[in-house]
Amino acid sequence: MPAVNLTLQPRPQLDASVDHAIQAIVAGATVGETCNTDLAAGPWDFDSRPGYGPGSSMGDVIPTGSPRQGELPREYREASEAELDQRIRAAKATLGDRVVVLGHFYQREEVVVHADYVGDSFQLANAALEHPDAEAIVFCGVHFMAETADLLSRPEQAVILPNLAAGCSMADMADIDQVEECWEQLAEVYGDMDETDADGLVPVIPVTYMNSSAAIKGFVGRHGGIVCTSSNARTVLEWAFQRGRRVLFFPDQHLGRNTAKAMGVPLEQMPMWNPRKPLGGASVGQLADARVILWHGFCSVHRRFTVDQIEKARAEHPGVRVIVHPECPMEVVDAADEAGSTDYIRKAIEAASEPTTFAIGTEVNLVQRLAADHPQHTIFCLDPVVCPCSTMYRIHPGYLAWVLEGLVAGEVRNRITVPDAVAEPARAALERMLAAKPPAAPAAAWENAS
Repeated sequence: MPAVNLTLQPRPQLDASVDHAIQAIVAGATVGETCNTDLAAGPWDFDSRPGYGPGSSMGDVIPTGSPRQGELPREYREASEAELDQRIRAAKATLGDRVVVLGHFYQREEVVVHADYVGDSFQLANAALEHPDAEAIVFCGVHFMAETADLLSRPEQAVILPNLAAGCSMADMADIDQVEECWEQLAEVYGDMDETDADGLVPVIPVTYMNSSAAIKGFVGRHGGIVCTSSNARTVLEWAFQRGRRVLFFPDQHLGRNTAKAMGVPLEQMPMWNPRKPLGGASVGQLADARVILWHGFCSVHRRFTVDQIEKARAEHPGVRVIVHPECPMEVVDAADEAGSTDYIRKAIEAASEPTTFAIGTEVNLVQRLAADHPQHTIFCLDPVVCPCSTMYRIHPGYLAWVLEGLVAGEVRNRITVPDAVAEPARAALERMLAAKPPAAPAAAWENAS
């Protein structure tokens, strides 16, 4: 039988826009499910309401007094996607080097296309340092990220958050009063928190995830602690164990537990601290034996991923490579093939030389973008329900156009500033983090035997 020449048809180009996918689902133009049909509306519809807005954090309780965004002018609310794109490009061209736009991996595609730098919180913290001559840094992320940029930038630089309602429910799960109270209770158990033992170690080193307020970072800085991200969590814990008998890790319990477990810390030496209970709900004996005290916080995006989803992916896609973020629950990380930061996930996909099927457990905007950028692979989100980060999704091109055109007109809108009393110790904690760089190999991630 003669050989037959087969021409493989290229896959149709995937649309990187999660917003387009949600609009199609809500309109009934495509089969799919979203966690809230309100995601199809503009975020300005929710600016006057309390809460984080539709999406993964919509069930979380927002603290009283959380920032609200004022009304966006009608011209931005009613502009088409194409018009907003053109206005943003024109404003950026006019401003030139006077402005730098930073975009987190979890931002919607319509915003990311305008970012000068796209990355995770660790990378963007470094990027903020690289533009000392820019008059303004527009941070398309969430509130704590803009605070961090303000801490690391020069005093005369304006850091702008396009939508003040873009907070973070995880960061809000540890407020400064709760953390101060926790520290006082721990001092009753451990004694003088500044006194070193025979090995030169203090009782506790506080470690806060980047996803925390400037006030929390300031607390950590005052008490000899350090900030971490999912990229350098292991490196930071190693740093902390060189200085303290144990670590108080907040606000994300899952990143702390998964990282410490991968370092060999037994689960029984990682008690949970619930700020609503005396001694966090732990016994004096548990605290005495602790190596890592985990704060009762979590990311509502990554809490959506389950072992059942992984098992379903393996059943439907034999040979699938499952990679999840370390903010996922321990059982999910254990069931996956690998776990690592958003940047680790991106690099793992880029490094795959053969067509591969990837099931990814992280925020859907990043997953959709990776699928569009790497059509040689099959890439899908473990959670079949389209449910983006509620607060990242509050940044819309309309707000980006509004703040950029404000700068063109000489007006700084939505500036984020950290008070000096908080900024100095918070900056010290961040500088320790920036100095604690992970090795060149992605040591912040780990592989499972499955």
